[in-house]
Amino acid sequence: MDTIDAKLAKIKLLKMGAEACIFLSEDWYGRKAVIKMRIPKAYRPEALDEHIRRYRTVHEPQLMHEAKQAGVATPLIYMVNVPQATIVMEYVEGQQVKQLLNVAGKHERHALCIRIGESAARLHQHGLIHGDLTTSNIILNPEGKLYFVDFGLGEKNIELEAQGVDLHLLKRALQSTHFQLWEECFQSVLSGYTSILGIAQAEKVYEKIREIERRGRYVEERRQ
Repeated sequence: MDTIDAKLAKIKLLKMGAEACIFLSEDWYGRKAVIKMRIPKAYRPEALDEHIRRYRTVHEPQLMHEAKQAGVATPLIYMVNVPQATIVMEYVEGQQVKQLLNVAGKHERHALCIRIGESAARLHQHGLIHGDLTTSNIILNPEGKLYFVDFGLGEKNIELEAQGVDLHLLKRALQSTHFQLWEECFQSVLSGYTSILGIAQAEKVYEKIREIERRGRYVEERRQ
């Protein structure tokens, strides 16, 4: 870990999430890099906490590699330090889709959401679940390449439930962050998704989304 520790004085915090702290290094051996450190959780038993952080540190780069094989761009991995639950990866220049959707023109917005749907379908087609599929975790670089980032909560899973949850999370993200455009955007996502998986398979996932929403309404009604 000496190679990471030696650089800590030169990094700045980008984001403090529930699972990890994300830092930016302007000079990781001559290149810009993101350093993701999974922080210990005091509320978990120490042994369990260490196991979870180690497992996710190993699992995330594996998912990112498999996503590339599925045709979905992800950051390059530069270094993995399992004992300290740290990953060093490529810093992707560009803008979060979260920043783009509200300012893009209708045609550009439609094309972008089609591509998001296609990428999500490719992941699901290969048994990969992103786990935190929001417009904050999708980046468009200056060359027009779309990157999916932050697979920290991802998994290998071929079940319709997991695929439905993935798309339902994206729908909720659109509703909360892009509330005036969410229906238009989500329909475009679904069009792209269907174009990869086909109507029959995609409809199974869409029915699962509807089921998830019905369950959510039922729980809310019971609470009231």
